[in-house]
Amino acid sequence: MRNASISIDLDNKWSYLKTHGDPAWETFPSYLATVVPRILDFLDDHGLKITFFIVGQDAALEENHEALATISARGHDIGSHSFNHEPWLHLYTKAQINDELAEAERWIEKVTGVRPKGFRGPGYSLSAAVLDVLAERGYEYDATIFPNVLNPIARAYFLATSDLSKDEKEQRKALFGSASDALRPVKPFWWRCGKRRLLEIPVTTMPLLKIPIHMTYIHYLGKYSSTVALLYFRIALALCRLTGTEPSLLLHPSDFLGKEDDDELRFFPGMDLPVVAKTALVHRVIVAMKAGYELVNMREHAARIAQGQQLRELESVGI
Repeated sequence: MRNASISIDLDNKWSYLKTHGDPAWETFPSYLATVVPRILDFLDDHGLKITFFIVGQDAALEENHEALATISARGHDIGSHSFNHEPWLHLYTKAQINDELAEAERWIEKVTGVRPKGFRGPGYSLSAAVLDVLAERGYEYDATIFPNVLNPIARAYFLATSDLSKDEKEQRKALFGSASDALRPVKPFWWRCGKRRLLEIPVTTMPLLKIPIHMTYIHYLGKYSSTVALLYFRIALALCRLTGTEPSLLLHPSDFLGKEDDDELRFFPGMDLPVVAKTALVHRVIVAMKAGYELVNMREHAARIAQGQQLRELESVGI
């Protein structure tokens, strides 16, 4: 049976508000104490161990320690989602990137007992400098690339519904990935970073068409019809099998939060649905994946890919 991986970007409430330009983020409002146990119980029910990409700033706040420590204690893999969760990470200098990753690693390891070896950039933000620093710091894989033709549309919608200033919009102009990301492979590949290599596991989009299949998008479709949403996902899985693509499914905490949980996040897709409906759809997606794949965490998936497949190489310069 082929492998597939599942991960969750553990974006907290404050990180959504920060990206959206809401000054309320500065008090670091958190829903982790509510949503993390909910996610872990769901994963236990399905017998799954996945990768949680944790934001370092959350690990630095004592109020989140218990929830975050429980993740690794219950056998899940830990990755880094940066420290400050700024989707303009690609604008950082190499020295700033190194400091950002080092601080995230320090706090994540302190709280979870695990030093992250995988990385996903906030808002799919990536640059050659980020890749170089990841390779230099001994990361085993990056999982930031989002080869999606709808990136510009999603970004335009997000910016249009925000209260961001002109400068803030300019800062976020690469949010959700660049237009050139749509030209990148859906299958894993190696980045050539000088004398080093770094494995890239893209967030899987529908092969050939390169349109999104991550759970937030499935929930967006499910707002109109859960049957259509699931059919859409099954078509994506069929194309994965046809093209030999081992899917890497991306989840977010919002996939386990409903409109009754938080009214301030109504701007985020799918947050106008009840949690029962959203959890039921995640369940159906997982069942569909289990029918054709062995589901593993990102680190295990990366190890199997690196050992068993001949992959193309792309230069990181000029990304």
